[in-house]
Amino acid sequence: MSRAVLSLGSNLGDRLEYLRLAVTGLRDALVAVSSVYETAPWGVTDQPDFLNAVCVVDDPGRDAWAWLRTAQELEREAERVRERRWGPRTLDVDVVNVDGVRSDDPELLLPHPGTPERATVLIPWLEIDPAAEVPGRGSAADLLAALPAADRAAVRRRDDLVLARRR
Repeated sequence: MSRAVLSLGSNLGDRLEYLRLAVTGLRDALVAVSSVYETAPWGVTDQPDFLNAVCVVDDPGRDAWAWLRTAQELEREAERVRERRWGPRTLDVDVVNVDGVRSDDPELLLPHPGTPERATVLIPWLEIDPAAEVPGRGSAADLLAALPAADRAAVRRRDDLVLARRR
């Protein structure tokens, strides 16, 4: 079994449709998808706000590398262009965690190194998996609680935007 957590983000064009493109591309493996959240950009701040979500997916035929290739293919379908690090993008799909696997390979760092400091990942992940753990770092809930209140407050749930129907 290969269960993965994928973080989705978009801040260019029809942001919601780009997130839906990713969810549709993952539909055969989709276990759960969070609500949509809106967040200010991180890193490079002179760009539009992001829509974010987190998906839990499961496919016994995919390992961590296959999930990375899946993420990259979804970004290609969204015509993502990488002009600058942390810059604007049609779709960003990050592999956050895969079955607790740890990887120091520069192409596939697992768990995703930014996860412990990103309320934009932790909040939607905890929505769909309240017992979430970041390998080597502890519970996602504890990591989120340790973040500044302003970071947590900046992640706004958008109940007016529907990414996927709830099962």
